[in-house]
Amino acid sequence: MRLSDWGPARFVLVGIAAAAVHYMVALLINGVLGVPPAWANPLAFVTAFPVSYVGHRVFSFPQARLPHRQALPRFMTVAVSSFVGNQALLLVLLQQLAWPFWFALGVTLVTVALATYVFSRYWAFR
Repeated sequence: MRLSDWGPARFVLVGIAAAAVHYMVALLINGVLGVPPAWANPLAFVTAFPVSYVGHRVFSFPQARLPHRQALPRFMTVAVSSFVGNQALLLVLLQQLAWPFWFALGVTLVTVALATYVFSRYWAFR
């Protein structure tokens, strides 16, 4: 099996690491500092973004040859677009369905991950 065949597995590993950072930071600043979920989520996203970009650049898509000045804005576009969906879905789950923050955030992070993979694989790092 070639190294390039491991792309999806590598993406999942990096995604799990970034999602874990996002999840833990959001819950921490919400639970300890009392920051409302609508603000805790974007702050956690900003914290997890470097984990995601560096991990995907180095580990998920090592064959990518785009310089950072091209790959970073592309990946940021994908990540911010995914985050907009993340935030919208999270707010719906919290406000319309009254799910607990910890559960709604977990569902949201998993749901948005697939779209992020597709756009990263076929556009941001291609």
